[in-house]
Amino acid sequence: MTRADLLVLWEFNEWARERMLGAIRALTPEQFSRPLGSSFASVRDTAVHLYSAEWVWYMRCHGESPTAPLAAEDFPDLPAIEAPWRDLAGKWRVFLGALDADGHLRDVDYRQMNGQAFRSPVWHIVQHLVNHGTYHRGQVTTLLRQLGATAAGTDLIAFHRERRMKA
Repeated sequence: MTRADLLVLWEFNEWARERMLGAIRALTPEQFSRPLGSSFASVRDTAVHLYSAEWVWYMRCHGESPTAPLAAEDFPDLPAIEAPWRDLAGKWRVFLGALDADGHLRDVDYRQMNGQAFRSPVWHIVQHLVNHGTYHRGQVTTLLRQLGATAAGTDLIAFHRERRMKA
């Protein structure tokens, strides 16, 4: 994987996140936090999990290893998630954009939340985050449909088609 490939993957992740958040905006506050019995209880909890994963890995890439994920209860509504998530997305863009030609190959030393030490190259981390995001955005799609809301398409090919049309 090249640095350019990695940047495109991250751009896809941001595009898909924004489409997902746009679909979530149509929910009422009650729908947003209604327990629906998925991997994470609600749309809110799933969205916070996605944001938390990006935060944890960003911290790890910067020498810190959080010992707990962010708590869904700390994000009572969508604006409470969106603002810090967009701020974090900007930090990720700066970090990835500042990598030199081989920077994506750099290893990151970190500890899992259970304390176990690991080392992964930046590109593995970004691939993981994009894949992880795709998985949980699919869950949000199902939750939105259970709530009678319209889900946004977040397929990678749709992203590529849209980019190509804009070029």
